[in-house]
Amino acid sequence: MASPNVHEFGTDNWQADVVSSGVPVLVDFWAPWCGPCRQLTPIIDRVADQFAGKVKVGKVNVDENYELATQYGISTIPRLMIFKGSDQPVQTIVGLTSEAELVKMLNGMVA
Repeated sequence: MASPNVHEFGTDNWQADVVSSGVPVLVDFWAPWCGPCRQLTPIIDRVADQFAGKVKVGKVNVDENYELATQYGISTIPRLMIFKGSDQPVQTIVGLTSEAELVKMLNGMVA
């Protein structure tokens, strides 16, 4: 079951919800056919719940948002990017990562 704290990002809301956000934003670039992406989903849900109000968490389906995937050079997924008041990510993780590693990274962003 998906967390209500996980947003869907696309070209229509990218500027307002990611680039202009007042809090750090964790973006998960994924696709439904990607096995490691599906493995990451429950971790993203738990992190979104844990950091609700402190970090905005969302997903970009690369099949539906090809322009964003191209803009950020997404050639392998899953790929996580953290944005903080800019259109350029401050941190990127390629591939599957642990919940502990993600929490540690986000704690550094909100400290």
